[in-house]
Amino acid sequence: MANDPIRAKNWSDLHRLLFENTWQDDIKRHRAQNAYRGVTTASFKLSTSLIRLGGALHPDHGPKLEMPVLRSFKKYAYTDSIKDYSEWFWLSLAQHHGMPTRLLDWTNSPLVALHFATYDFEAGDKDAAVWCVDVHAAHQLMPASFRAVLKKHGAFIFTPEMLDEVAPNLETFLADAEDYAQFGGNFMVFFEPPALDGRITNQFAFFSVMPDATTYVDDWLEMPGHESLYRKIIIPQQLKWEVRNKLDQMNITERVLFPGLDGLSRWLSRYYSHYPDDAVNTEDMDLD
Repeated sequence: MANDPIRAKNWSDLHRLLFENTWQDDIKRHRAQNAYRGVTTASFKLSTSLIRLGGALHPDHGPKLEMPVLRSFKKYAYTDSIKDYSEWFWLSLAQHHGMPTRLLDWTNSPLVALHFATYDFEAGDKDAAVWCVDVHAAHQLMPASFRAVLKKHGAFIFTPEMLDEVAPNLETFLADAEDYAQFGGNFMVFFEPPALDGRITNQFAFFSVMPDATTYVDDWLEMPGHESLYRKIIIPQQLKWEVRNKLDQMNITERVLFPGLDGLSRWLSRYYSHYPDDAVNTEDMDLD
């Protein structure tokens, strides 16, 4: 049974929810082992860009074309400097530049997730949400061969090089159906992409990938038995403007998350846009 979404009452409550249970006693540090994803509208599905190729009515359309699309990307993006990189690198590069892939973007920063939940003024009249997934707990549901690689490297998240050790390409990732049978043929792997540019670094970004490319990630998270994997925190629409203001004050903006003139232009366009007429001061409100 799915977890009930948690509705933040105010900014302080939202901050508490996002940083809840991050203390790790063994290292005496607050270190969240979570993946965060912000959505501007709470009802949005966690769909990959590959699924969105076919729209809601045809979620298998994009996955059927995955290999030809990736092959074309490699062909036209090819340069001598990247000829020897693995398929996980190519997928990361393609995702980073907007090509439809089976990857889904996440961040290790709850504040970056809040940015992506609140940047769009056109969705200002709708509740937003931040999904928080326990990466360590999700990885306990992987086949033993994947868990062994993480243990070998003493890591809590994969790199492309580590994925190469257990699944050097998509065919290998998808091939061993018998080994995956105990997991219903599906599981979630998180990996850090290469630091292709400042955008990935500043966004504290990583990706998730699943063997079944037609799966909506939220549907998988909400399966029975997965309750401990995630929380969905609702940001009431009345609170979004306060959150947005405070993120701007903390320099969590397009100018930082998208380094360069494009990000600067995005930030200025949003920052100086006309503010909604119904925006109110929510600091002393309880929006429960």
